[in-house]
Amino acid sequence: MTVDEARRYHGHQVAVFADTECDLVSACTLTYAAEGLGIALAAREHEIPAMIYFTLDTNGRLPDGSRLGDAIAEIDKATEGYVAYYGINCAHPDHIARARDESDDLDAGNPEELADGYQRLIKTFTHASVFGGCCGTGVRHIRTIATAVGSRSG
Repeated sequence: MTVDEARRYHGHQVAVFADTECDLVSACTLTYAAEGLGIALAAREHEIPAMIYFTLDTNGRLPDGSRLGDAIAEIDKATEGYVAYYGINCAHPDHIARARDESDDLDAGNPEELADGYQRLIKTFTHASVFGGCCGTGVRHIRTIATAVGSRSG
């Protein structure tokens, strides 16, 4: 979708949420900046905060090949920083860390290894505050992640 197509397409849902007591709208697993920008513009039009979540390939880039930082910068510039916060979902901590590096493997889902990855990640991304998993993540994974990141200070 183009930015305008995304704004119009998602705008209906955003308007519905904005007419309720909903605190914010969220868009998850986005694969390119234009859709995120369209959603952010729709949220701004309807005066409801938005959170935008991107997904990353194993190489640390969005599936369209663009850099995460570039996508965020594009949206922030066009909306004057309207998005309340950004997130990454459906990506292993190693893939998030590789937003600066490269990778071509996919983790099989070991809870301890996943939690260790988040512990390493929060040393670099100190403002990270929401943690979880994706397809295949279960209670066992979430408990292990909570134990690993819940004890951090700051």
